[in-house]
Amino acid sequence: MCYRQLGASGLRVSCLALGTASFGAGDRATKSGAVDVSDARRQVDMALEAGVNLIDTADAYGAGGSETVLGHVLQGRRDRVTLATKARFPTGTGPNDAGSSRHHLVRACEASLRRLRTDHIDLYQLHEWDGQTPLEETLSALDLLVRGGKVRYVGCSNFAGWQVMKALGVAGSDRRARFVSNQVYLSLLERSAEYDIVPTALDQRLGLLIWSPLAGGLLSGKFRRGRPEPEDSRHSGGWPEPPVGDRERLYDIVELLAEIAADHHVGAARVALAWLVTRPAVTSVIVAARSDAQLAENLAAASLALTKDDLERLERATRPPLIYPYWHQSWYAKDRLSEADLSLIGPHLHEP
Repeated sequence: MCYRQLGASGLRVSCLALGTASFGAGDRATKSGAVDVSDARRQVDMALEAGVNLIDTADAYGAGGSETVLGHVLQGRRDRVTLATKARFPTGTGPNDAGSSRHHLVRACEASLRRLRTDHIDLYQLHEWDGQTPLEETLSALDLLVRGGKVRYVGCSNFAGWQVMKALGVAGSDRRARFVSNQVYLSLLERSAEYDIVPTALDQRLGLLIWSPLAGGLLSGKFRRGRPEPEDSRHSGGWPEPPVGDRERLYDIVELLAEIAADHHVGAARVALAWLVTRPAVTSVIVAARSDAQLAENLAAASLALTKDDLERLERATRPPLIYPYWHQSWYAKDRLSEADLSLIGPHLHEP
C-alpha cells in the first residue's frame, strides 16, 4: 500500500480507502447492498491488513446506519484509522435538517460523533454544495468544530472548481480552517472532473478522494456487449448514479479493460482502479464491495503496476475532448502552461 499527503496538510493516507455506503440499513444502503455488523467487521479487518488507513462514511448513508455500524466495528482500534465522514444532506424532515448552515453542521457533527463512538472526526467533509447558505457561515461553523477539537481537518465533496476557489478565498481571508480535500466522481467512464476540478486541486494543493471509481460497478467486467446485465447490479435495480450516456462507449471501455486485465492475469476492476491511482491530484481511491472476494480484488489494485503501453491505451480510449477555452489555450498558450493546465491539455499537445 502506498501513502500520500492529503492536500496541503501533514496527514498521510493510503492510496486506497474503504468506503462504507453499504454498511447498515436504509433505502440507500439497500440499493448499494447492505452490509451488517459482522460483514463490516470482516471488511474492515481485510482493509487494515492490506494497509488501508482511511475509512470514509457519511451521515446520509443508511440514515446514519453506516456510522453506527462503523462505530461498533472500530471499538478498540479507532486510532488505527483516519476516519472521514460527511454532512449536508437531510437528517430529518424539518426545514433546518439539511444544508450547510451553522445550525445543521454543528448538530450533524455531534450526532456523527455519537454514532461513531469517538471524540473526534479526522476529516469532516461537506457532502454537497449549498448555494443558499453564505460560505462565511458554513466555514465559520467548520472552523468552530476544528477549534473545539471535534474535527481535525475539513474538506468538501462534489464541489466544482470555482466553488472550491470561492471557499478557499473566504477561508483564507478570515484565517479559517482550509479545505484539504475534495471528494469527487472520476472514472474511466466519466472524466469530466479533469476539465476543472483536477486542475483546481493541483493548483491549490487539494487532495482528491475518488468515489464510485468503478462507475457503480459498470467497469467491474460484468457488463459486456451482448450479455445480459447482472441482476444484482445497482444499475439493473434502477439506481441511476452515475449516469451512463453512451452504452456502446461503456462496452468499448470494458472490452479494453478486459484485454489489459488478461495480460496481467487479473480482473478488469483491478485495472480500472490501478489506473485511477496514477492520475494527477488523486490522493486516494475509495473502494467498497458486497463480498469479501470483491473487496480482496479491489484492494489488490494497490500493487498492480500498469505498463506505459497500458496507460497510453486507456488514455487514448477515454481522453475527454478539449472544450472551450481549453482547445484555444492548447493552440495559443502552450508556451506558458502550468502543471495544473497540463493535467488536461498536456496529452492533446502530443497528438499527431
